[in-house]
Amino acid sequence: MKNLITDVPGLSVGHATDRTLGSGATAILFDEPAVAALDLRGGGPGTRETELLDPSATVERIDAISLSGGSAFGLEAAAGVMAFLAEQGRGFAVGSARVPIVPGAILFDLLGPGNKDWGRFPPYRELGHAAATAATRDFELGSVGAGAGATTENLKGGIGSASVKLASGHTVGALAAVNAVGRVTVGDGPHFWAALWETGKEFGGLGLPSPVPATAHAVPMKGGVRENTTPCIVATDAILTAPQAKRVAVMASAGMARAINPVFSPLDGDVIFAVSTGKRPLADPIYDFSRIAAAAADCLARAIARGVYEAKSLPGGLPSWRDQFGN
Repeated sequence: MKNLITDVPGLSVGHATDRTLGSGATAILFDEPAVAALDLRGGGPGTRETELLDPSATVERIDAISLSGGSAFGLEAAAGVMAFLAEQGRGFAVGSARVPIVPGAILFDLLGPGNKDWGRFPPYRELGHAAATAATRDFELGSVGAGAGATTENLKGGIGSASVKLASGHTVGALAAVNAVGRVTVGDGPHFWAALWETGKEFGGLGLPSPVPATAHAVPMKGGVRENTTPCIVATDAILTAPQAKRVAVMASAGMARAINPVFSPLDGDVIFAVSTGKRPLADPIYDFSRIAAAAADCLARAIARGVYEAKSLPGGLPSWRDQFGN
């Protein structure tokens, strides 16, 4: 176990990061078409092909998920992931044609450090292709890929991930690109809201502050409509139906609420994709399933904290957690 979403058998993750741009893309690829669903709770979403994830839709499985910076421009990253998959002969068969199915979500990083004056053609399609090309079981956390330009209200954000293996034998993992309008830390200190769910010292092992400072009860928010949205993915190797995957996505939203203050705001496009790679049956269709969904929430809270803990600041941008609080 690497404490990454790729501990779930059947998926890989790749990043493409443009330091000059101050942005990037992340591709999550599935070895075989995967069952997926969506839970969208933020008030300012930016998504692509998510209508396909309705359990009543015709296409039941997806080939990949694209996450990107760049606001609506970044939705083109999914086209780059599609191009990569098409080169591999992957996709939904329509007669002799194959169409890769790649839902995507974006975050807003256009006002952060970096040169966004790209002219007529945004770079995100190529970044999506490069991210898919780089997909592997091992991948970097922090200020990479879709998290390259991510921030929270007070600290640099980034890509976080976590995983757990349950007593039933099922594996659950999560990945988040943390770009919240609020904070993942308590008040002005180094402690993370997600501390109750931390495994080992994956984000410092500090626990919660005692006493809790008065500043913890504030509602910190970035000024203006800018630099927001935390797109997330939770995954399991359990064999799930599309309605079950939807319930996992809904329950996993609790993990965001445990880790971010405030969350699901009108200024965020917070969204959770839930994916089943379908490798291991459920012995108990109620209790095994419920534990998987609960574990998805736990993993997501941890992944969000790790995304900030592992981040590195950009020149001219917000400090990272390590800049502010050391190691």
